[in-house]
Amino acid sequence: MSIRVIGAGLAGCEAAYFLAEQGIEVELVDMKPRLTPAHKSEDFCELVCSNSLKSDDVYGNACGLLKEEMRRLGSLTMAAAEVARVPAGGALAVDREKFSAFVTQKIRNHPKISCRSELVEHLPARGIVATGPLTSGGLASEIANLGSLHFYDASAPIISAESVDFSCAFTQDRYGRGTGDYINCPMDRAQYEAFLDALLSAERVVLHDFEKAEIFEGCMPLEVMAARGRDTLRFGPFKPVGLAWEGGRPYAVLQLRKENAAGTSLGLVGCQTNLKFGEQKRVFSMIPALKHAEFERYGVMHRNSYLEAPRTLNEDLSAKSNPDLFFAGQITGVEGYVESAAMGLLCGYHVRNRLLKKPPVLPPPTTVLGALCRYLVTPNKDFQPMNANYGILEGGYEGVRDKKERKRLMGLRALEAIETFRAEALG
Repeated sequence: MSIRVIGAGLAGCEAAYFLAEQGIEVELVDMKPRLTPAHKSEDFCELVCSNSLKSDDVYGNACGLLKEEMRRLGSLTMAAAEVARVPAGGALAVDREKFSAFVTQKIRNHPKISCRSELVEHLPARGIVATGPLTSGGLASEIANLGSLHFYDASAPIISAESVDFSCAFTQDRYGRGTGDYINCPMDRAQYEAFLDALLSAERVVLHDFEKAEIFEGCMPLEVMAARGRDTLRFGPFKPVGLAWEGGRPYAVLQLRKENAAGTSLGLVGCQTNLKFGEQKRVFSMIPALKHAEFERYGVMHRNSYLEAPRTLNEDLSAKSNPDLFFAGQITGVEGYVESAAMGLLCGYHVRNRLLKKPPVLPPPTTVLGALCRYLVTPNKDFQPMNANYGILEGGYEGVRDKKERKRLMGLRALEAIETFRAEALG
């Protein structure tokens, strides 16, 4: 048995190493030593944006829980992170060079993995595509032909519904249309002006030169829109017209919209932004209804090729148009290093079972891994990349009032479920 894996980033290396450890011959193909504009090193699994793999709190943070699920599934990324760990409080931060060097050594020295340098321009008839957010050229065109491929990522923050202060908000659709699908967060003039000043002075993420034109032509960040005039937002995404509030017509309104069927996660409508994550929390928390907002996903704007997964992927991450072709990593529609690596690891499990002619085994949606996978394949006309958060997990122990206890219970349940998944998937 053998399989070809295209792309030696986090997802590709996770899939390749897992399959090799299962005794399967792997040909790992990567464009390096050719470098993209975002890469500097010839090593595999180069972390180009941050040295932090986010929180390591297993029972208090969804990404921390996902990392523990990955450890229990045999993740190469987690093994490398432990070796390259540097002090960072409650976050898992790594020495990027040491991290990449560890993974590269493990991959290149594995007897079941052969590495090849090639700029792939065509999809294979069979294999794993894990080419990441900078997929381009002929390969990007062929992937796009499968259904849809987006070339930049511009998304607004998502917050927990239970963190909204409803004493400062009201539910109503503009002009009374609809069925109360929007939660409105009103501001008076002083509140709006203070918010605007904070937004305009907030620190932004520095984009690569090759990203700027594509992103800003395709989707205007909130802070760039606001810089065009102090009333621009009030005539755009924050317009108060068509809304009646008991305090009179608001001066400006930020609207929230459901991001899942249960309504536990809410998106900030029209608030795509390039602010740094800490700044997003600081600035949006100035809006009265959001003063205690808990962010499940921050807004991002960067060059990112990703599939419209609900249209193009099956539950086992294979292409609907070709079940022998699998996709892994960020290109599947997840956001973040850890999430991308997790999809690579899960893809490895699915490909192993396909090669062994066994039916796919899916991680349950009570795990972060399973919830992310379910998000990818659930029909969604406004599909955008998602990262790990409690809002996508099934069954949130709503009857438990203490948030910390709820998260702890969700974590215990997830880790028990991931052990069961591993046993069944490898059985």
